[in-house]
Amino acid sequence: MEHQPLADKLRPTCFDEIVGQPHLVGKNGILRRMLESNRVSNMIFFGPPGIGKTTAANIIARASGLTFYQLNATTASLADVKEIAASSSNVFGSNGILLYLDEIQYFNRKQQQSLLSYMEDGRIILIAATTENPYLYVYSAILSRSSVFEFKPVKPEEIVPALTRALRILNEEFHASVTADDEILMSIANSCGGDVRRALTILENAYYVSEGRITEESIHTLTPSFNGIFDRNGDVHYDLMSCLQKSIRGSDPDAAVFYLAKMLAGGDLLSPCRRLQVIASEDVGLAYPMASVITRACVESAKDLGLPEAAIPLANAVVMLATAPKSNSAYLAYNAAAADVSRGMGLDLPSHMRGPNYEGYVYPHDFPHHFTEQQYLPNDLKGKHYYTFADNKTEQAAKQYYDMIRSELGKSK
Repeated sequence: MEHQPLADKLRPTCFDEIVGQPHLVGKNGILRRMLESNRVSNMIFFGPPGIGKTTAANIIARASGLTFYQLNATTASLADVKEIAASSSNVFGSNGILLYLDEIQYFNRKQQQSLLSYMEDGRIILIAATTENPYLYVYSAILSRSSVFEFKPVKPEEIVPALTRALRILNEEFHASVTADDEILMSIANSCGGDVRRALTILENAYYVSEGRITEESIHTLTPSFNGIFDRNGDVHYDLMSCLQKSIRGSDPDAAVFYLAKMLAGGDLLSPCRRLQVIASEDVGLAYPMASVITRACVESAKDLGLPEAAIPLANAVVMLATAPKSNSAYLAYNAAAADVSRGMGLDLPSHMRGPNYEGYVYPHDFPHHFTEQQYLPNDLKGKHYYTFADNKTEQAAKQYYDMIRSELGKSK
């Protein structure tokens, strides 16, 4: 028996029907204004699932007269893309093609590069969607040719009207009169983590098992353990990652492990894995250099295990990082150096530091302590200091050695 999910039955056909995303499809939303001006270009949609990315792409294609094709990068191949591009020469693609490529992060670099030629010659207008940060997972050449739009989790109060409409349609379809209190609908909206499709699925399942009235008990039965990676105000999961990092930076293992648990409860494994590796180098850094090695091992273990067991090595990493000594000295040194690079400084390289055809370089290993004084920085930055030893045990030990070899050099002179 075929069954069309309620979310598909209620899929919006115009921007006015989309739930949430006012910054994109509202009265003054950027996507609406682009479409009204007949401006359709390559785009990247990113955000969690079930919040309107596919629907928006469908509406754009329909309103612009483009032939719509949809692929999912988890199963599609380059042959599928080539086949779609070839249709641009026949009657079915004569008005132009809009390709919606879902989960583009699963295309490797070569596969993403292959899309460029079709984008550049106009055979395909690409709308790529991803649940991951596009600046980390989408090839830079595609990003430079696309506009990036963030789809945000939908607030519970915006989901409730959609649930009310869905309940009415179900009753009309089955000639029934099932009811649900406003509190029940808000409970569903709160339990779905900003995912409209999930909310509609919960309502639909509760409808079929109800006996004239949807109850709180049936809702809890259908959502026994889902906490979501978004809080009830609909904040995106980047807020939780920020809370995780700030808790670790503040040496609070209790708060840190809570935010890890909240993210993993929503099924988000990759985000904490990436962020913990950043924290190990940015916030613990040289105060405990092994932190990055240990964190990397825990992350790889978590990826191999998968959820729920992945929580065990990640919890080890989180508590270790939160209770470790902290230093951002290397991070600050890099930022200071990068600032000089951005100002165009450091172009005048010392001749002895260049390739083997230049003379004057002194080999440090030929000297006591494998050290000898010479100029390493560019001439216009001579004497500039970027790094300052922090006051932790590890860096102070390094400073002691640093000062010693320079003191010994002074004595030898």
